[in-house]
Amino acid sequence: MGSDFLPFLSVVLLGLAFTFLFLHVLSTKQQQRNLPYGSMGWPFLGETLSFLKPHNSNTIGTFLQDHCSRYGKVFRSHLFGSSTIISCDQDLNAFVLQNEEKLFECSYPKPIHGILGKLSMLVVVGNEHKRLRSIALSLTSTWKSKPEYLHDIDKQAISAMESWKKREEVIFCDETRKFSFNVIVKQILSLEPEEPQTTKILEDFLTFMKGLVSFPIYIPGTPYAKAVRARARISTTVGVMVDERRKMVEGQEKGDFLDVLLSNTSLSDEEKVSLVLDLLLGGYETTSLLMALAVYFLERSPPALEQLKVEHQAIRKRKEEGEHLNWEDYKQMEVTQNVINEALRCGNIVKFVHRKALKDVRFKGYLIPSGWKVLPVFSAVHLDPSLHENPSEFCPSRWVGHMTCKKMTPFGGGPRLCPAAELAKVETAFFLHHLVLKYRWRTKGEDYPVAFPYVEFQRGLPLLIEPLEEEI
Repeated sequence: MGSDFLPFLSVVLLGLAFTFLFLHVLSTKQQQRNLPYGSMGWPFLGETLSFLKPHNSNTIGTFLQDHCSRYGKVFRSHLFGSSTIISCDQDLNAFVLQNEEKLFECSYPKPIHGILGKLSMLVVVGNEHKRLRSIALSLTSTWKSKPEYLHDIDKQAISAMESWKKREEVIFCDETRKFSFNVIVKQILSLEPEEPQTTKILEDFLTFMKGLVSFPIYIPGTPYAKAVRARARISTTVGVMVDERRKMVEGQEKGDFLDVLLSNTSLSDEEKVSLVLDLLLGGYETTSLLMALAVYFLERSPPALEQLKVEHQAIRKRKEEGEHLNWEDYKQMEVTQNVINEALRCGNIVKFVHRKALKDVRFKGYLIPSGWKVLPVFSAVHLDPSLHENPSEFCPSRWVGHMTCKKMTPFGGGPRLCPAAELAKVETAFFLHHLVLKYRWRTKGEDYPVAFPYVEFQRGLPLLIEPLEEEI
């Protein structure tokens, strides 16, 4: 009896194994049918190099053009070492951003963690991110309309224009970086441009920024390795300033961002230093690049430049001699707001962000498998001809009535919307106010914004400048 049963049992088990294998293959094929179309590219590297190929930032580049035409606005690929869904679809992008921590999670490549730090708001997730962002948001939302902050922006802009008086040419990106850095270190750390600490932090920050957009290999001497060390030096410098502030007696407070942070007992010293670095990064690079993009596009749109100049002439006529710009002036800069929004749409400072699916997600019939990366591509939506008429044309008037707002996400969206977005716009508006009233300009030679994927001007946007005959 037992000898007859063993062959029978073997046949049953073998049949079950084949059934399980068949169902698994069937399930896998069904899953593959529900995945977006696409190509996974080479082993390990996938299509990363093609995806990152430099291109003019007011285009989507050949990679996205080719893949969207072949597979549609949502397709699969293999990028940054992971299976990835790439979305050039406005609805899916919004869905991903709005479902942060529910269906998707921020998931930047590990080398980004190494350079930004493990406590950076850009890389932390869950409750840790909510806590840090809430603190940053409450501070920046009250800061943006403070008279002292606005007066300092105005004074720094005037100082920048004065420094150009005897010059015929400026490397504009250098000038905007200097301006935005001077503004941000004054407000966060109460440092003046001429102080040694300011120079030291700026030098390290320039090294840090070069490494942030470099190939992420930690070998001594590479830009990435230098950037990691530069960030450590900035952290040490800020940490020393934190210790010095604690030793100050009551009544000696400087009233800056650092003082406000020190009064927050829910943050560790490491978190406070990391938050300072996040704000320096956001207030430095994004703002300076936005100014450069606005000036670049305005030169190529004389009607928009003339409208902008008329608006600022009217504002200046309402002001007393020597009176600084204020929050009410900013709120009246409607043409300026349109110019800034259009520069953000055309220039695409942030091309895409990194997310990861926390569970299987179905959207518009597509399957996004759990654990897969998702890359919402903002630039593809900003330059989508079905959403924006003549999308490659710089046309600030398309923002009249703000009908375009929901079709643009220059500062991200959902729970990770940049908390300092409005500060960048205020600084840009005040800088443009003084620039259009004091100078005319044109680009020396050829230069344009290139996505690497981080946007930069390859030659720093050299401008030939000429003072206007009459200052308004």
